[in-house]
Amino acid sequence: MSTFFITTAIDYTNGAPHIGHAYEKVLADVLARYHRLKGDEVFFLTGVDQHGQKVQQSAEKQGVAPQQFVDEITAKFVALWEKLDVHYDDWAATTAPRHKDCVRAILQRLWDQRGGGARDKRGTDLGEQDPATGASRWLYKKTEGGWYSVRQEQFLTDKERGPDGEFGPAWQPVEFREEENFYFRLLDHKQWLLDLIDARSRAGRPLVVPDYRVAELRNAVEKLESDLCISRPASRLQWGIPFPESFGAGFVTYVWFDALVNYLSFAPGYDPAPVAAVCDRRTSAGEGGGSAPPPPTEIGDGHRPPLQDFRKWWPALHVIGKDILIPAHGVYWPIMLKALGFGDDEMPTLLVHGWWNIAGAKMSKSLGNIIDPDALADKYGPEALRYYLMSDIATGRDADFSEERLIQRYNTDLANSLGNLLNRTLSMAGKYRDGRLTLPRPSQSSLSPNDYEVLGQQIRAAGQIPRTVTFHDFAALADSSLTLVTRAFDECRVDLAIGFTNYLIDVTNRAVQMMEPWVRFKDPILRASIDLVLYELAESLRIIAILIYPVLPRAAHGIFDQLNWKMNESGRSQRFHLDDAKWGGLPDGHVLGKPTPLFPRIEAQPV
Repeated sequence: MSTFFITTAIDYTNGAPHIGHAYEKVLADVLARYHRLKGDEVFFLTGVDQHGQKVQQSAEKQGVAPQQFVDEITAKFVALWEKLDVHYDDWAATTAPRHKDCVRAILQRLWDQRGGGARDKRGTDLGEQDPATGASRWLYKKTEGGWYSVRQEQFLTDKERGPDGEFGPAWQPVEFREEENFYFRLLDHKQWLLDLIDARSRAGRPLVVPDYRVAELRNAVEKLESDLCISRPASRLQWGIPFPESFGAGFVTYVWFDALVNYLSFAPGYDPAPVAAVCDRRTSAGEGGGSAPPPPTEIGDGHRPPLQDFRKWWPALHVIGKDILIPAHGVYWPIMLKALGFGDDEMPTLLVHGWWNIAGAKMSKSLGNIIDPDALADKYGPEALRYYLMSDIATGRDADFSEERLIQRYNTDLANSLGNLLNRTLSMAGKYRDGRLTLPRPSQSSLSPNDYEVLGQQIRAAGQIPRTVTFHDFAALADSSLTLVTRAFDECRVDLAIGFTNYLIDVTNRAVQMMEPWVRFKDPILRASIDLVLYELAESLRIIAILIYPVLPRAAHGIFDQLNWKMNESGRSQRFHLDDAKWGGLPDGHVLGKPTPLFPRIEAQPV
């Protein structure tokens, strides 16, 4: 069985979740569900970043302790993911003891001398001290003065200045500081990172997906001019992970170094020490990462994977926003992994998504245009929001958020198209055959070859499928849809997977109009062909339910329930398997259920 380890960025607990947070988590959930659908063993990690100066300052403004502040914000994220059916396998919280221990162990490992000790799988000595100077190969201490961005919690260089010579709004407020800190060596590994980026691209496995982001990352690495300051004086930042005592008193871990380690500290079986276990690995089933409750599961679901060897799962697919590709995930993180002994072939892939904007402008608190996903889910339902977020943006690109578009896509694609197909199929089955299906012979088809050609021409003209796709019966139609959908999901193009599923729905609806079962029923000669029509429609719906499951799990269960199919597994993820999306699954004599509106039209007007 193949394994699939997927993570998201951990959300900064300085404010309530917005639509960008929801998009990223639903995107990762959809990809995780797809891989479970394929039969892969999946580990889906998400969580919250609870440390940092901004959190400390926000807590001080409210007059509460930082832990209380982040717990209250964390609860909002946990509640939203439960509402949106985001089913993660573990929860990363950076205030959790296991994470703190892991960060401190990694810092100590990078600082300590262990020459002649542990070795990686190639036999390379993992000792971190330079044999010539006795200094750590990865960390050093120095005093530096410069302009510091309070917002971004980092020192700035002249390259961050705008054309007018000033630091832009993204960095403000900025103040001059001089302080002693610890630094992580980046510049020594600049060429290694450039070579890695090029090698992965040549091998057809780009470090960044979509691959047009690769040039952006490479240009940033080319311009790399300084090492990374990984500490902050405890005199001005108390809310963070203290450095190990061996570094001397008074230092707290920089929030990005702290946060990035979550991908390891909460990964199954990771041990930061090359020999003795240092990191607290209390990861038994049902335990979350910190202040959050255990992750939600579907009714009776047991998909949490066993916690086995870390190497079984690594490397991960990191789902992140384009704003944190550079420098955090694209520069800091691979060099951190290199420092910990990870080989070039063990570097994770970065799936970088775009932003939801408002009329082309980025959402921001200062502009007052933040979209609340919790309110949208309450107003339109979680499935309507999931569908809109996945269907109306191309993975990696930006898009404008529109409540009108949410309503339009739901009513057009779900209520009018899929919902209508389900309702009319079950209604006709009940009216004409008391809901009972008859399995047709393999060579039987309700439409002529010319009818299928006309259908194909209509769909290809609409741009819904590649012009090379053809089909000669419903079985071939379902097979071509399955091929297109799985290819799109494998490429993380959820929007295309939805489009290709809609192609199957659209063709089936068009076919109903061609088949005219209501006319056939009135004709004594054609009446017998009703059995064939009903089977083709019901079987198409069974396959459609499997294909939409990653995006619309509740609707997929609803379709199976109305088809009266696999009722003993109702509400469980094990009910759906991609291998079952092959024509001919419904048996002879199967009795369908009664129709119930699955997608009631949205009549509410956007505010």
